[in-house]
Amino acid sequence: MADSDDEYVQEISDEEVEAHQVTRGAESGTKASGQGKRGVGWEVTRTWENVVESADGTINSTVEGLLEAGKRKRLLKDTTPLQRGIIRHLILVVDLSIAMAEKDLRPTRYLLTLRYSSEFVTEFFEQNPISQLGIIGMRDGLAVRVSDMSGNPNDHITNLQALRDQEPKGNPSLQNAFDMARGALFHAPAHGTREILVLFGSLLTSDPGDIHSTITALCTSHITCTVIGLAAQVAICRTLVTRTNPTLNPAKTYSVALNEAHYRDLLMSATTPPATPHSDSTAAEGAIIKPSLLMMGFPSRIVEPLPTLCACHSRPTRGGYNCSRCASKVCSLPTTCPACGLTLILSTHLARSYHHLFPLQNWTEVSWDQAEASSQTSCFGCQTAFPDRPVAARRGSQDQRSALTRGKRKMSLGGTFNEDKRKLSLSGRNISTAAPDGVSESGRYECGTCTRFFCIDCDVFSHEVVHNCPGCQSREGDLAAEQGLNGVLGNGASGEAGVDGEMMDLG
Repeated sequence: MADSDDEYVQEISDEEVEAHQVTRGAESGTKASGQGKRGVGWEVTRTWENVVESADGTINSTVEGLLEAGKRKRLLKDTTPLQRGIIRHLILVVDLSIAMAEKDLRPTRYLLTLRYSSEFVTEFFEQNPISQLGIIGMRDGLAVRVSDMSGNPNDHITNLQALRDQEPKGNPSLQNAFDMARGALFHAPAHGTREILVLFGSLLTSDPGDIHSTITALCTSHITCTVIGLAAQVAICRTLVTRTNPTLNPAKTYSVALNEAHYRDLLMSATTPPATPHSDSTAAEGAIIKPSLLMMGFPSRIVEPLPTLCACHSRPTRGGYNCSRCASKVCSLPTTCPACGLTLILSTHLARSYHHLFPLQNWTEVSWDQAEASSQTSCFGCQTAFPDRPVAARRGSQDQRSALTRGKRKMSLGGTFNEDKRKLSLSGRNISTAAPDGVSESGRYECGTCTRFFCIDCDVFSHEVVHNCPGCQSREGDLAAEQGLNGVLGNGASGEAGVDGEMMDLG
C-alpha cells in the first residue's frame, strides 16, 4: 500500500482529456462549445463581443450604461407597503474557520467578511435605529461571543476590527453558534423580531450533538434564520432556512455569493426588516407579531459640570441621557434602561424607521420622445443638465414612425404588419425604446406623483438614503406657502372691507 503522505495523482484517460477540450472550429457567435465522446463539454461566453463603440470610437458610453444598469437593478424592487417588524433583534453569526482563508474573494474571505460586516453594522443601524444587534463567531468547533446584544454600532465595529489581528482556524460549529444565539434572543420582547444571519464559508459543520434538535428549538423559539454561503450550498443550511421560514421561498433566505459585489448586495439586503406573517398564513401562531402598545421614553441630552457614573457601562461621563422614568443616566441612544427596562429613543430614530412601512415608489424611465416634449432640461434634484438626443436615436425614431405608418397603411389595405409589430414597442402615446432592464435611454427618470425628471444618481440617493422624493417634498412646501399667503390676503381683504364699512357708517 502506498504511503498516505504522498500526493494522489488520478490517472486520466485520453477520452476524458478529449471530453474537456474546447473546439477551435466553433461557429461564429457569442458562445463556443466543446464536446467529447462522452457528451461532456463546456461553453465559453465571449462577453467582449457585447461591447459596442460609440460615435467617437470609445467605449465610455457602454461602461456608463453598465454602471447605470447596476444602480437601477438595486432599485427595481417590490415597493408594496407591508407590515414589517421595525424593532429587530438580530444575531450576526460569522464563520472564522480555516475555510475563510481561501482567496477566491479578494483579498481573502476572512478579511472581506470582516470589512463587509463592519459596513453592514453601520447600514443596519442607519436603516433600523431602534433595533438591537449581536455578533457571534465560529472557530475551533466552538462559538465565540464577539459582541453582546446592544444598539451601539461603535462597540460592534470595534470588536470586529479587533478580529483582524487573529487568523481563521479550525472548523465551524453551527449547533454551538445557534445555541448561543438562542440564549441571547431568549429575553427579546414579543413585539420585536428574532433573527439570525449566518455568513458561512465552510462546507461542513463540526457539532457535538444532533443539530436537527437545535433547529427544532429555534422553530419553537420563533427565530428566523438567513444564510449567505461563500462556497456552495450545504444541505443542513437549506434545511435550516426551510424549517425556520415556512412561508418564504428558500431561494430568498439562502443564497451563495458569486463575487465580491454580489456578496455585498446579499449582505446589505438583510438590512430591510422582514415582513410580518399574517394570521391567515401557514406560520406558527407564536411567530405572528400581534399589535400591542409599547411604552417608550424620549429623553433629552444633558451635560453635567462633574462626571458621574453611567448606568450602562459604569464609566464616569459628563454627558448622557436621563431615563424618563427612573432618571438613570445612559451614554447613548437608542438603548434600554438598565434600571427599569424602559426603551429610550429619540424622535428622529422613530421617524427613520417609518420609511420601511411606506417605501418610495420606483420611478419610471423617460423615452426620448417624452424628454423632447417636456421643458425640463436639467435634473430637479442636483440641477445637472441632461444629455441631448443623439443623432442615431433621432434617426431610429424616424424609422420607427415610418414603419408604423407603413403598418397602418397595410392594415387599411387589408394586409397585416406582424413584421413591423415585432420591430415596434408601443406604450400609450409614446414609442418607448427603453432597455428591458429598467435603464432609461435618455438618462431621465420620472416620479409618478410630481412628474419631475431626475438623473440616475438622484434616483439612487432618493431611494436608498433619504427615502423621499425632492419634487414631492418641494411641492408640499409650495402648497403650504400658497395656503398661508391666501390666508394673509384673505385677512387683509376682510380688514379693508371692515374699514370701508365703518367709514361708510360714519358718512
